[in-house]
Amino acid sequence: MSHSLVVFKSPPSISNVRYSTFSSPSSLRRRLNLRQNHGHHLSFPFRFTTSHRYPIRCCSSSSSSMPLQQVSIPTSQLQDSLLYSRAFWVTKSIIAWNVDVGVDGSCFLYASQIAALSVTDSGIQGYDVKFKLEEDDGGLSEKVVAKFPHIRGYKAFKVPSSVDAKSLLKCQLAVAAFNCGGGKCSNATGLQLPGILDDLFSYDGPLGAHFSTDAVSLHLWAPTAQAVQVCIYRDPFSSDPMEIVQLVEVNGVWSIKGPTDWEGCYYVYEVSVYHPCSLRIEKCFANDPYARGLSSDGKRTLLVNLDSDTLKPEGWDILANEKPTLLSFSDISIYELHIRDFSANDHTVRPDLRGGYLAFTLEDSASVLHLKKLSNAGITHVHLLPTFQFAGVDDVRENWKSVDNNMLEKLPPDSVEQQAHITAIQNDDGYNWGYNPVLWGVPKGSYASNPNGPCRTIEFRKMVQALNHIGLRVVLDVVYNHLHGSGPFDENSVLDKVVPGYYLRRNNDGFIENSTCVNNTASEHYMVERLIIDDLLSWAVNYKVDGFRFDLMGHIMKSTMMKAKDALLSLTNERNGVDGSSIYIYGEGWDFGEVAKNGRGINASQFNLGGTGIGSFNDRIRDAMLGGSPFGHPLQQGFVTGLMLQPNGHDHGGKAVEELMLTIAKDHIQAGMAANLRDFVLVNSEGKEVKGSEILMNGGAPVAYALCPIETINYVSAHDNETLFDIVCMKTPMKISVDERCRLNHLATSIIAMSQGIPFFHAGDEMLRSKSLDRDSYNSGDWFNRLDFSYNSSNWGVGLPPKEKNERHWPLIKPRLADESFKPQKHHILAAVENFLDVLQIRYSSPLFRLTTANAIQERVRFHNTGPSWVPGVIVMSIEDGHEGLPGLSQLDPIYSYIVVIFNTCPTKVSFTSPALRPRYFQLHHVQAMSSDEVVKKSTYEASSGCFTVPPMTTSVFVEPREI
Repeated sequence: MSHSLVVFKSPPSISNVRYSTFSSPSSLRRRLNLRQNHGHHLSFPFRFTTSHRYPIRCCSSSSSSMPLQQVSIPTSQLQDSLLYSRAFWVTKSIIAWNVDVGVDGSCFLYASQIAALSVTDSGIQGYDVKFKLEEDDGGLSEKVVAKFPHIRGYKAFKVPSSVDAKSLLKCQLAVAAFNCGGGKCSNATGLQLPGILDDLFSYDGPLGAHFSTDAVSLHLWAPTAQAVQVCIYRDPFSSDPMEIVQLVEVNGVWSIKGPTDWEGCYYVYEVSVYHPCSLRIEKCFANDPYARGLSSDGKRTLLVNLDSDTLKPEGWDILANEKPTLLSFSDISIYELHIRDFSANDHTVRPDLRGGYLAFTLEDSASVLHLKKLSNAGITHVHLLPTFQFAGVDDVRENWKSVDNNMLEKLPPDSVEQQAHITAIQNDDGYNWGYNPVLWGVPKGSYASNPNGPCRTIEFRKMVQALNHIGLRVVLDVVYNHLHGSGPFDENSVLDKVVPGYYLRRNNDGFIENSTCVNNTASEHYMVERLIIDDLLSWAVNYKVDGFRFDLMGHIMKSTMMKAKDALLSLTNERNGVDGSSIYIYGEGWDFGEVAKNGRGINASQFNLGGTGIGSFNDRIRDAMLGGSPFGHPLQQGFVTGLMLQPNGHDHGGKAVEELMLTIAKDHIQAGMAANLRDFVLVNSEGKEVKGSEILMNGGAPVAYALCPIETINYVSAHDNETLFDIVCMKTPMKISVDERCRLNHLATSIIAMSQGIPFFHAGDEMLRSKSLDRDSYNSGDWFNRLDFSYNSSNWGVGLPPKEKNERHWPLIKPRLADESFKPQKHHILAAVENFLDVLQIRYSSPLFRLTTANAIQERVRFHNTGPSWVPGVIVMSIEDGHEGLPGLSQLDPIYSYIVVIFNTCPTKVSFTSPALRPRYFQLHHVQAMSSDEVVKKSTYEASSGCFTVPPMTTSVFVEPREI
């Protein structure tokens, strides 16, 4: 019987799908394995049942998922039921299955060592072993439900104690239910095994390659494998292995001890294992999940000893003692940067070093000099977008394709041609953000001068060392929530070849969850969690990195994050050459997909992290400042982009609605500026005293969720979505001047810089960076992602952004790009850089901007201009220290007793008087008084009346020195 695939409304991005016929559902699933790069993976969660329609989803980098087309596949439900895995072997003695066998019905477990199981009306055929399962009237235990909350309510079936479970787990497995009396098979399915694998095979011993004076040993956790052998190669590309060695298994761990001359060689595992994707015993060729080095084609693991002195730059072992000073996590400020963006366009860097690790080691390149300015002004950490081995960029530079930039420069600023040239080669050039994980523990080869051998390790270490030496700590962007490859045939699949069905989170039917983009991982499984923690420790110890930013952290369990934090905290200089107490972790605490509302256990989402000391991004302050959300209408305005005060023509619902939106946005921003503390009390727009958690968002969720300031990462832009300047250009009225847009760009960054909590800045926002209004530049090449540290260009108006993500808004984008008045000139960029350095210096001029406890923020921070009679568009914040310290609180700032910061987003100057702020003796902060910005110098305070006057679109900082 053949099975026809019918494709409806195929979008251009998957136009390579054709009407096809496949001999079986399994061959269909094997062959429909289309993938693009990060954010655009096509996954096929097929349900092979009669007259059922199957969504094909395309997941974007924003992690939203939408059905693009429907596939209808007629087939026999029972015959193809083994394509599902709807039963769960959760402990050695219990199988959970949502099936009703009735009073006289029965249930059986089947196993086939050669994967010969098939289903007929009379039951399962082709088995080697068959056991009857008895229903347990007590149901699933609390422990099982806590580990697998999504199968709460499933029936529990007892596995006979005589069953040799460890042997059966190497077979194809299935369960079948039979009708009462008639003996006819009513239901059958495969099994999901993570529960019993954790129960029987949780392991804490050595994994990966280990080096000693007399041997090189390999250890691989693969409890379902029937056989494992390793192929050893002398070099990356030799066709024949110099040795093929069978590994020996002990309780699920396969190992071998080899000679010391294996060091520097390459190896590949051949794993014979049953794979639920193909329903066959497969010979899977895989890299080591604990790989620390790779060949340039990514197909072989390098046996590299990271402890070898030959891999250590001079002074590497004492680097921990030379780290930039960090007294408190509250002192952190973060600059997010992509390795290739940093130097690919920097002509003061040698061509062979551009876009790579070694560009950071130069002393006087334009890009490094810019980082030194930021470091001197106060930036403490550089957050590097993914640096591990990811798919989407060939590690061999000679294989890259490129476009002639001189040709692109001659095209009009609103032309469609630039994006056409870029997208034609986007999967073959040297650019990708890197959110396509293949191996978490290996530095990406495309950033190294030689992707073979240990070069990538040495150069990565030199990069970290160089950044530390200019005063910057290093944060790595880690992506443990998903993997790029899966199945037995994908060249980017590793973990799913070694222990199929274990590392990747599956739904109740047994198909891989794809809410993060593709191939969600399951940190609730013991050995997945262990791999994540081991990987973090490797980066911390072997590369001396100073922090980790977790991509889609909400898809990771809270318990995993806490264990990771504790493991890192346990590192010491004496034992590990690393001070674990100075390693900061934070991430995206979004709550969606199958993990939403703790659907797979308590996850690391915003509302679950209070009290952990783990940071999460505060999207509330971002959206209130800019307007709407990254998924809303692009013209929806916010507090900084002109809402009510400078209308752009978008229908927000009328003047009354706009006024209400503006007051709500102010409340959200003020909560964020108080570190988004859920118990911080402020006066809201109605004039009532409320806690931050009592201020609600549109859907009713609380705005504030943090319990201490280091749990809040305040930001207004990041690599995702448009740059800050592009958003300002899109949302503000077309008639305003470029000078005004530049001032609003600076005002937005200043709100982040003056907020309690940890400020986070996207590289280039301080230079008016543009991506020509591209909303998702993950694969838009160097052209749309260019950074210019010569300050000659902001990259505005380099063509219409790529069609795939932006075409819908081209009618809005085109007239803006075509208008020359939008384009910043060099003097605008230089002024923006100077203004950004100024606000950083102001932040670090007083510890009052970096309070370390919730209590200190509650006692010292106040917001004025609140309640229904407020001056629209103006936020006034004060931070008090007192001349003798506050009652019950010690004095913090030896220079200033009181600080007032006024943010005026209005197009006109404003005057503000508050009885609570007089009599005082304020003066403009000396950094602003000496600023090159002539506008901010016009900020004044009149002591006799207590009146502050602030110019339009300006942030003014007033201080009361102690000596007055």
